[in-house]
Amino acid sequence: MWLKGDFVRRGYVVILLLFTLLVAGCGQKEIKNAVNWPVDDFSATTQDNKSVALKDLKGKIWISDFIFTSCADVCPPMTANMAKLQKMVKDEELENVEFVSFTVDPTVDTPERLKEYAGNFGADFSNWSLLTGYSQEFIEGYARKTFKTIVKKPENESQVIHQTYVYLVDQDGNIKKTYDLFKNVPYEEIIHDIKALQ
Repeated sequence: MWLKGDFVRRGYVVILLLFTLLVAGCGQKEIKNAVNWPVDDFSATTQDNKSVALKDLKGKIWISDFIFTSCADVCPPMTANMAKLQKMVKDEELENVEFVSFTVDPTVDTPERLKEYAGNFGADFSNWSLLTGYSQEFIEGYARKTFKTIVKKPENESQVIHQTYVYLVDQDGNIKKTYDLFKNVPYEEIIHDIKALQ
């Protein structure tokens, strides 16, 4: 009789553990259609004339895009949308999230110019770095290899060809997902995915 009771008690414990694991699993957040592209190292200068490299972002979640200050069409709405996303992250009290914008026109976009440009959109520079200080050749190759996107400045042209994506990068420096930052920005999805990484 004691053995039977012991067996029943053990059975209850096993069922309780399985139920707990099932409930915990249901509560986990997942990033749908996630990719896992490793970010290559880079060396750049921020809008505050500070050096920054990939190692400085390790351990942080970051949101990244490609813009330039003399862009005549897509960059102003992209930057406004980035500023809105930054505010949403702050309102949600999500910590350890950085925003990183690479200029695709580094010979024109000085740190001072980038700071003035982003300031016009209400950027909070406490966790938003706008990067320059590398060559045109570097950013075109870096964008293609690491972010799987096109950046190209035609000769004798002021406008740089680039796409309108924003990228979510995890704490280990892996790109997890891309989203459109120009029109119909999926803000709630991005916030959800940031929370999934935290």
